[in-house]
Amino acid sequence: MLNNLDAKIYVAGHRGMVGSAIVRHLLAKGYTSIITRTHEQLDLLDQKAVFAFLAETQPDYLFISAAKVGGIQANNTYRADFIYQNLVIEANLIHGAHLAGVQRLCFLGSSCIYPRDCPQPIKEDYLLTGPLETTNEPYAIAKIAGIKLCESYNAQYGRQYVSAMPTNLYGPNDNYDLANSHVLPALIRKAYEAKQAGSQDLVIWGSGTPKREFLYVDDMADACVFLMEKNIHQGIYNVGTGSDVTIRELAEVVMEVVGFEGSIVFDQTKPDGTPRKLLDVSRLKTLGWQSKTPLKMGVQLAYAAASFVKEGLGA
Repeated sequence: MLNNLDAKIYVAGHRGMVGSAIVRHLLAKGYTSIITRTHEQLDLLDQKAVFAFLAETQPDYLFISAAKVGGIQANNTYRADFIYQNLVIEANLIHGAHLAGVQRLCFLGSSCIYPRDCPQPIKEDYLLTGPLETTNEPYAIAKIAGIKLCESYNAQYGRQYVSAMPTNLYGPNDNYDLANSHVLPALIRKAYEAKQAGSQDLVIWGSGTPKREFLYVDDMADACVFLMEKNIHQGIYNVGTGSDVTIRELAEVVMEVVGFEGSIVFDQTKPDGTPRKLLDVSRLKTLGWQSKTPLKMGVQLAYAAASFVKEGLGA
């Protein structure tokens, strides 16, 4: 059980949105031996280097938050990069952890692993029951492979590797690049820039009707540490809020937080993606965990933490 504050904990991808939140959460709880490496210090695509690093450091716990991520456009454009890099990163870390004798590991996946048109809300058991959403299929397949790697090492070697499947995440250290960001940070950036430019319109991809669930990233970090502290041995656990909003409703929340008073214009030449994606979070809730941050509060926190906002405000 993750109850020894001196336990060695390696957080892969610690400078990303999820990894940095996990580090913040661990530090806040008093853990003192957190291991991190930048990309310059350790290339996770380099199998030999990853194996040597894990053999040398011998972590007690490993959180795999390192991944190549992006929104619809990035996933659909860089399909080879998304499947190759994510497959290699997770294979190097999971097999390397096994070779180094790491018994406990938390692999972070994504809600896009589930079929495009599966029943709502989405239960963990719906994995591999239908076709995936085409635009992010390569990324989803890589994440499914990571889940199966964890299951296979548990089955063959008795490891205790669990998989946490987050819904759409947002918060500090998010990616606000409009070319490859996810929907919520993209909306925040667009609304901010529209307000700064004095624009009357906020242009949004698609029809505004798809429904999405959004989880503040520090809640995700809390769930990951919760799974380790509860000594969960195996399995897939959805991590979300249990409720969703339409893209239009989301845009309205963002506009309120940012203070943009123009109109929403939908560009219906752009794809909507999956019609709805709401996770069934009852499996994790039964263990005693649920999210804490309401959407508007989370958007306020994310907006305040965004670097371009701080710079624009003269901070």
